[in-house]
Amino acid sequence: MLTRALALLAIGCLFSTTAAAFNGYVEVTNDTGFDIHYLYVSPAHASDWEEDVLDDDILPDGHTVRVTIRKAKGSMYDIRAEDEDGDTYTLWDVDISKRDVTFTLDDID
Repeated sequence: MLTRALALLAIGCLFSTTAAAFNGYVEVTNDTGFDIHYLYVSPAHASDWEEDVLDDDILPDGHTVRVTIRKAKGSMYDIRAEDEDGDTYTLWDVDISKRDVTFTLDDID
């Protein structure tokens, strides 16, 4: 009886169509030498950037901010920062479940 119940449970898991949503965060560190005024974290290959996650705040040089992601379809994200001079820094296809991000001048677009 127990074996049959376990087998049915295993089959149910194999054919389940409900995917678990990704919940996590990415820590973004500013090491550009400039204050970051805008920060966008969007699902990889999205057609538009999401809203600025800093809102009215800034991310000073040398500081880190944690961006929380809830109920996402996956953990792959494109991340863009814009500094006080309007220069942009973009990282594509970041797996935020495996790494955090540090923007440097090498990342300038």
